[in-house]
Amino acid sequence: MGSTDDRADAARRLPLVEETASVIRERIYARRYPAGTWLRQQQLSTELGVSRTPLREAFRLLEQEGLVTVTAGQGARVVSGDLDTLLDAYALRAVVDGLAARLLAENAGRDDLARHVRSLRRTIDVQRATLDPWRAREYTASNVDFHEEIVHLSGNEFVVGQLPILRMTAQVFAPVALVEPGSARRAIAEHTAITDAIEAGDGAEAERLARAHIEATTAELRSRTTRTRKTRDAAEGTETSATKE
Repeated sequence: MGSTDDRADAARRLPLVEETASVIRERIYARRYPAGTWLRQQQLSTELGVSRTPLREAFRLLEQEGLVTVTAGQGARVVSGDLDTLLDAYALRAVVDGLAARLLAENAGRDDLARHVRSLRRTIDVQRATLDPWRAREYTASNVDFHEEIVHLSGNEFVVGQLPILRMTAQVFAPVALVEPGSARRAIAEHTAITDAIEAGDGAEAERLARAHIEATTAELRSRTTRTRKTRDAAEGTETSATKE
């Protein structure tokens, strides 16, 4: 067991670690540190005005959240946004979003439910307003707001504890899954259907729709990746033919 002084030092350091982690976390979400970026200890230590010890502990905290990977002697790196990683994250999202929607539909009192539904519909109105003219960044922010609100309102602390995976898929990995107006319109329609089921108190339907919503995004990612690969392969094939000629 550590000495009293050691425990006191750790207690004083904890708020600094959490504050440092919070700053880095928000910069990752804001894409100031894009997926795959190395976070160098010396540079961040100077920039944030903290010593390396709380910075390393902040890295470990962010690693537990799945936002960074820490490599001994190299520092921390924002998680990679490759397709396999994204699909794994969305597999969890489907479960979390579905459960949150069910819990909200089934457990909220009548007055609370009506208030929550009005709030969700206001968020959907904000999303619609981003379509014309198309404002991808604003749509993404309101999309995160919609899903976060349902998770928060689920009333289950373990479900709420999964919020980092939501922001990771919607913000950290967003450059991999570039949002387009067509997919946004589909998502808004699905958000509306989820909200309708929640308002009706139909937990099973709310869960089904919420899961299907995430699974549709997963299918779109797979399809888009396949098209991109075919286009790339075709281009490479054309270049090879031209070289032979």
